[in-house]
Amino acid sequence: MKKSSFYLGQLTWDLPVKTVNVIPFLICKAKGYKQEKFKNAFITYVPWNQGGLSMGLFIFMKANHQSETWTFNTRVHEYGHCWQCLLLGPLYYIVVALPSAIWCQFFQKYREKNNVSYYKLYCESWANAWGQKFSGIKMKPENRINGTKKNKK
Repeated sequence: MKKSSFYLGQLTWDLPVKTVNVIPFLICKAKGYKQEKFKNAFITYVPWNQGGLSMGLFIFMKANHQSETWTFNTRVHEYGHCWQCLLLGPLYYIVVALPSAIWCQFFQKYREKNNVSYYKLYCESWANAWGQKFSGIKMKPENRINGTKKNKK
């Protein structure tokens, strides 16, 4: 898909949401947080304990993560969410964002106890697949689940 078509879709089909999503991006810019363009999206590195958050064109990620592999993979993964948002428009928040937030916030102990990857949830594995497809970048293998080393049995 051409870059112009990507932006046209982002700014028409999902314009009301993008209008709201640009606000945190601009606030972070005013605060001087590091920002970069990644393919067709804009990443802002923020000082929080969360991983990543995709709001259409705008991706917010934890700044200065100790793992370069995590940062590399999260950029690709969150870019996949950008494409999901483009496809689903306003439905993205019901089909992807809400299940993702619930999976992230309320199932961490379950994932750790049962050695289940964060990417097992349909919308997360889909984001990985599309992030790799549309960025042309393969994610790096990582011997971790939920940000912690895999349990040894």
